[in-house]
Amino acid sequence: MAAPESLGEPVRGGIERWRRRSRVVRALRLVVPGIILLILLGLGASVVYNASKPGPEASQETNQPIRLINPRFVGRDDRGRAFALTAASATRDPQEYQKVYLDRPALVLDEQGPDPMRIIARRGVFHENTGKLEVSGGVRLASNKGAFETAASQFDTKSGELVGSGPVHGSGPLGEIDAKSYAVYDKGDRMVFNGRVHTRLIPK
Repeated sequence: MAAPESLGEPVRGGIERWRRRSRVVRALRLVVPGIILLILLGLGASVVYNASKPGPEASQETNQPIRLINPRFVGRDDRGRAFALTAASATRDPQEYQKVYLDRPALVLDEQGPDPMRIIARRGVFHENTGKLEVSGGVRLASNKGAFETAASQFDTKSGELVGSGPVHGSGPLGEIDAKSYAVYDKGDRMVFNGRVHTRLIPK
């Protein structure tokens, strides 16, 4: 067997390179698993942190009110008469989902019947759970029996009753009437006026 001193330079160089590669491989076998473990620990910590941290953007989006364009609500009152409620836009209350704010609401009760009743206003609030519609600003009630104007009213889409505490001015086949408050029952079949009632009859 030849002595190390008798080995040629190429052979000794190859042995040194092989030893260096062996040391690198042994080092990588120790370092790589450690790096992988650190990465996995970092990912796990990131997932836990993001899961426990409240997301402000998501919270803000959740609290944003829902706005509808040209909404249409339909239903029937206690007497089976169909009603349709429309508006230019509707915005749901983010704290009370059944409460809807309406812009320029328009309600038609018993549209296919012989005497449909229409209510229009500049603003409104519709309570879907109770069927109550509160309207204000240029409220106008119209049917074949006459037309009435007032500042604010509340209409019950279930019973068909309309009440208001503000001044009202109306006109019909018999003449004109002014009062401080009013109530309309049975889709206009019965009207009650209270408070400084003034009428002007039109002779036939």
